Amino acid sequence: MVCFRLSSVPGLGLVLFCLVLGVVRSYALELNLTDSGKATCLYAKWHMNFTIQYETTNKTYKTVTISDLDTVTYNGSMCGDDQNGPKIAVQFGSGISWMVNFTMVSSSSSYSIDSISFSYNTSNRTMFPDAEDKGIVTVYDHLAIKVPLNVIFRCNSLLTLENNNVVQRYWDVLVQAFVQNGTVSTEEHLCDQDKTSTTVTPIIHTTVPSPTAKPTPVEKPEIGKYSVNNTNGTCLLATMRLQLNITQDKVSSVFNIKPNSTDFTGSCDPHTALLRLNSSTIKYLDFVFAVKNENRFYLKEVNVSMYLVNGSVFSTVNDNLSYWDAPLGSSYMCNKEQTISVSGAFQINTFDLRVQPFNVTKGKYSTAQECSLDDDTILIPIIVGAGLSGLIIVIVIAYLIGRRKSYAGYQTL
Repeated sequence: MVCFRLSSVPGLGLVLFCLVLGVVRSYALELNLTDSGKATCLYAKWHMNFTIQYETTNKTYKTVTISDLDTVTYNGSMCGDDQNGPKIAVQFGSGISWMVNFTMVSSSSSYSIDSISFSYNTSNRTMFPDAEDKGIVTVYDHLAIKVPLNVIFRCNSLLTLENNNVVQRYWDVLVQAFVQNGTVSTEEHLCDQDKTSTTVTPIIHTTVPSPTAKPTPVEKPEIGKYSVNNTNGTCLLATMRLQLNITQDKVSSVFNIKPNSTDFTGSCDPHTALLRLNSSTIKYLDFVFAVKNENRFYLKEVNVSMYLVNGSVFSTVNDNLSYWDAPLGSSYMCNKEQTISVSGAFQINTFDLRVQPFNVTKGKYSTAQECSLDDDTILIPIIVGAGLSGLIIVIVIAYLIGRRKSYAGYQTL
């Protein structure tokens, strides 16, 4: 359960929201801002995350992704008055803040989602280890999105802002400023991305089959070879065939990742490692590895956002996984098909998998620890046991038949 703690602002009432997200955490922020009369004046619900690239002291670049919005406050959020327009102010993490401003459009029955500012502090050594420049960095983006009054703005599609080595991502956005009479509207104003379909690589759609129907076979994905480098050379290796499965409204979509049209990046730190895939269809597919007990590694998190054929964006994240577990200094290998259950709506099938996110030597895999699916040694005692059981059954049956014939002979005499 994730609880967002909302601090009070003089003259305003802020509602405390606790989102029970279970194992799969999507970091939905939700704010209901009220005025002095306890009437709603601004409502918003949205998802967001951030990727920051910064320079290190040894003149290389590292990438940090901020998606864990656990301890959130809304100090400075306001309904607006004659002097200032409404705004949402969010603080999370250590020294990280985000703010969006709204303004009334003069001589018009509409308002503007005017601007977004995002600030972070590279002096935080935990979040930005070995940062060359230390201090507060603020990124400002002018939006000017016009929304009619008394209408709620909706944008399910992925909105991306890129500025000064910072990538901001927003999706499943609902917001209404200047709420009239304390009632949030049910009429929606869609963003341009939701109004038009995006041309993307086709995804195979199959309706959930009836008991007599046979599912459409999907070919095995192509094998991809991925690597991540740092100043010491190759720090992460991955070889695998990937198949993505998305289920929405009882409709299953199956997508095979094509390595030839897929880009990859990543980063390596002493206790975490990231492999990121992206293409024209996949905005990002992150595999985050972590070290546990100082002697083993495992797949801790998968974070995905991708376009569907109808132009909408599917996004989900799970940072509580426990797959691909192996000792440090070795690689993990699983040739058989393996399923990673990220959420109820998203699974990844892997084939011919081999991965080593830590302690790569001379750009080559270390000795592999095989998954239990590949371990055929357990089949030997099973086969021997089954064979012996079968032999015993045959002997017993032959014995019973022999005794029956003997009795039949006695009766004849």
